[in-house]
Amino acid sequence: MYKKKQYVFDGETPVAATIRNYNASDFPELIAIQQESFPPPFPSELWWNEEQLANHVELYPEGAICLEIAGELAGSITALLMDFDPDHPEHTWEEATDSGYIRNHNPDGKTLYVVDICIRPKFRSLKLGHLLMQALYERVVQDGLERVLGGGRMPGYHNYTQTLTAEQYAEQVLEGKLKDPVISFLLRCGRTPVSVVPNYLEDEESKGYALLMEWKNPFWDK
Repeated sequence: MYKKKQYVFDGETPVAATIRNYNASDFPELIAIQQESFPPPFPSELWWNEEQLANHVELYPEGAICLEIAGELAGSITALLMDFDPDHPEHTWEEATDSGYIRNHNPDGKTLYVVDICIRPKFRSLKLGHLLMQALYERVVQDGLERVLGGGRMPGYHNYTQTLTAEQYAEQVLEGKLKDPVISFLLRCGRTPVSVVPNYLEDEESKGYALLMEWKNPFWDK
């Protein structure tokens, strides 16, 4: 199992952080974090429920990770193992994650797929998302997996639908002409683009689009 302690910075002040696997005692707070992190118009039915969380810790506890600041849960990231065909990248979030229940987790899969990442709003200035993503990269290296993969929402896209296609919007974010809260964050975490995926998630801000992004294991050996 995974447990790591390090410091993050609140301005110039070091703050102790603990990254670890979550368990059943964390479920109520994890659900509260989802509600705070994804307010409307994000669909409330996509917030975690206890059955989903129970599946995470039973089917693939290595991919169920949370982060504490001063004993308070500040965020979480969840992943499963799957097979991925780069020649056929299009899929939906529901297909890849079994609608968040991860009953399709494949213990022999070589792609670590990000089901969800969220940070409590009051902690977002601490850049905790980078620590959670790093935990997945460490898992990929530890277990000899090929990549981290996941669809990045494009919540800024709804402001440009009259002038840009989803592909053009993603390209302008990659060129630094536009900033997107999610895609720009993932780029800073070391993720690289694979393709724009339509109808990925019921998400009005992204108009259903996502940018599929990966982190390839630099030590991967077929």
